[in-house]
Amino acid sequence: MGTKVIGYVRVSTDKQTTDNQKLAILDYANKSGMKVNDWIKVNASSRRTPTERRIDELLGRVQSGDTIITAELSRLARSVGQIAIIVNELLKKKVRLIAIKEAISLTGKQDIQSKVVITMFSLFAEIERDLISERTKEGLARARGQGKILGRPKGKGKSKLDQYQDEIEGYLNKGLNLTNIARIYGVSWTSLKHFVVSRNLA
Repeated sequence: MGTKVIGYVRVSTDKQTTDNQKLAILDYANKSGMKVNDWIKVNASSRRTPTERRIDELLGRVQSGDTIITAELSRLARSVGQIAIIVNELLKKKVRLIAIKEAISLTGKQDIQSKVVITMFSLFAEIERDLISERTKEGLARARGQGKILGRPKGKGKSKLDQYQDEIEGYLNKGLNLTNIARIYGVSWTSLKHFVVSRNLA
C-alpha cells in the first residue's frame, strides 16, 4: 500500500462550514503536485477531547511516509501544548505534517527543522502554562483585594429537593434514616445531608 495524503478540517458549530478549509487544502495539494486521498471532517469545539475531535482516529490511520494537511494548526488543537504532543507523535510515526496558514511543513524525519519546531512548541507550551497560572493567581488576588468571597457561596441555595421539604421533614420525624430517604428521592447521601443541614431540618 502506497503513502497517502489526508486532509483534516474542523469547525466548531453547525453554522460553520468546512468548505474554505477544504478549498485551501486542495489548492495547496494541487500546487504541490499532491492528491488528497482521504478526509477527516469534524464538527466539534476545540474544547472537546482528542477522540471527539477525531485526532486519535487521525493518528491511528496514518503510517510512515503519509502526509497530513490542515488549513491551520488551531484546527488540530486549542493550545500550543496539545499541538506539541500531536507533532511529536507524528514525528515518531514518521508522518509529514503541513499547516498551510503557518507555512509549516514537517517532513516526518528527525532533521534539524523538526527538532527546532518541537523545541519551539514545547517552550511556547511552557510559557503558555506559566501565563495561565500567573493570570489565575492575579485574578484570585484581585478578587480577594476587592473583598470577594471565593469558592462556592455559602447558604442554602436552590435544590431539587425543595419541593419535597415537607415530606423529607416528615420522614425524619418518623425516624427514617438519611440513607433510605436518599434512595426514595434518587439522590446521594451527601446531597441529602447538605439539604437537611442547610434547611435546619435536623
